[in-house]
Amino acid sequence: MATTIAVIGALAAAFCFAVGSLVQQGVARESGENALRLSLLLHLVRQPRWIGGVALAAFSFVIQGVALAFGPLTLVQPLAATDVLFALPLIARRHRRRITRQDAFGALTVTAGIVIFLAVSPPAGGLAVPPPGAWLPVFIAVGVMVAGAGAVALRVRGRAQVVWLAAAAGALYGLLDALTKSTVDLLSADGMAILANWEPYALMATGLLGALFGQSAFGAGALSLSLPVIDTLEPVGAVVIGATVFGERLASSPAHFALQVAGGVAAAAGIAILSRSNIVKAETRAMTSAADRA
Repeated sequence: MATTIAVIGALAAAFCFAVGSLVQQGVARESGENALRLSLLLHLVRQPRWIGGVALAAFSFVIQGVALAFGPLTLVQPLAATDVLFALPLIARRHRRRITRQDAFGALTVTAGIVIFLAVSPPAGGLAVPPPGAWLPVFIAVGVMVAGAGAVALRVRGRAQVVWLAAAAGALYGLLDALTKSTVDLLSADGMAILANWEPYALMATGLLGALFGQSAFGAGALSLSLPVIDTLEPVGAVVIGATVFGERLASSPAHFALQVAGGVAAAAGIAILSRSNIVKAETRAMTSAADRA
């Protein structure tokens, strides 16, 4: 019975996140604001539909937490990563398109890659609150990646811009996951004394920057392209940070490490397939037509 609840909860979390992302993207693409401008976020926070989408996405994490109370991380996390499979039919329905074999194969390949990567990741462990020096290389690496991706995104258009913005958002969300873990551990140990530490402020700054890149990706183009990129890079980034900062094992054996690499490659291949899918083309044409009418 507990396993059944965990499975249903994880799939419900994936569905809620997919719907929440779809709502957010719909509002972001109607905003008319340029990518990577704070005016985009200022516009979105005044839109009730967007707030509803954010609330639904946040609720998905609550459901996932309930699922984790009944089942192991190795079961719940991979199932919760199937949001792409829920999002694609919803996107197709929005644009009155049928899902082709290529669309389905791309989505399944992305999802399979993510599930494989997460399924062989070792259980959480290591340090609860790493020292500041352990974070420095990660902040530099993520900062360089995000700055580079943002610079490229401002110089390209179309699908390339969506991919670069989503890649930066995925990297930031992976860092956000790690900072959340550290902040929660500090809060449970120190209570309100946590405000004397740097982690909660870094958490807020990373969350704001991640939202800027994520919503810019949603507004720049197809959700069927940006969501798989984010879904792939966020867990990969979180696992890598867990290994480098928290001292967790990247994989429990060489065979598991090989599977993780294979999962990452499969997810990347699925993203490449989706980038040429009819659903992405339909979303892109719809956004172009809306921009021309505006």
